[in-house]
Order: sequence, then C-alpha cells, then structure tokens
Amino acid sequence: MASVYYINKGINKPLEFKGLKAQYIAYLAIGLVFLLIAFAVLYLIGVSLYLCLFLIGGSGFILFTQVYRLSHKYGEHGLMKKAAKSAIPQYLRVSSRRIFTDLKRK
Repeated sequence: MASVYYINKGINKPLEFKGLKAQYIAYLAIGLVFLLIAFAVLYLIGVSLYLCLFLIGGSGFILFTQVYRLSHKYGEHGLMKKAAKSAIPQYLRVSSRRIFTDLKRK
C-alpha cells in the first residue's frame, strides 16, 4: 500500500488568525490576560459587578479595535520597523539616497 504525502503550502507564511498578523496575536492575548486580572481585582475589592463588566467590556472593545487597527495599518513587521526607525539618532538619519548615488558618479 502506497503512502500518501500532502505538501504543506503554508511554509514560511506569517501566522494569521482572523485578520491578526504575527505579533499582534500575542499583543491581544496579553491584553486579554491583563483584563481578566483587572476584572478579578476589581471584583475582589468590592466594585459593583455591573461597573466591573462595563469597565472591562469597554476596555476589551478598545483593546480589540486598537490591536486590529495596528495590525491592518502596519502589517506583519511594520510596527517593529517604526519602532526601530524612531530609535535611530537624528544625526544618523538619511532622508535622501542622493549621498549614495553621488558616490557612484565620482
């Protein structure tokens, strides 16, 4: 009997779940864990259950919308590139390629 092997066509593709790409899944998971802990703390302190639900529900909605917005705006690596670009000192930034293209001409 011959074995049947299937080719995995998803090799080297970024991880994606319901529109969230790459590291944004982790950001959402960390935010949800934080909201769960915040709910438990608020409830144990004695805050009204309805107020807890309203606060955590509103925060959860804001968390979801912001993470999805970042995911769609920056994509898989864009947020890391933005953070790296802002970490470069001002005197090292080059806004034009003219410096490098003039090197070839001389």
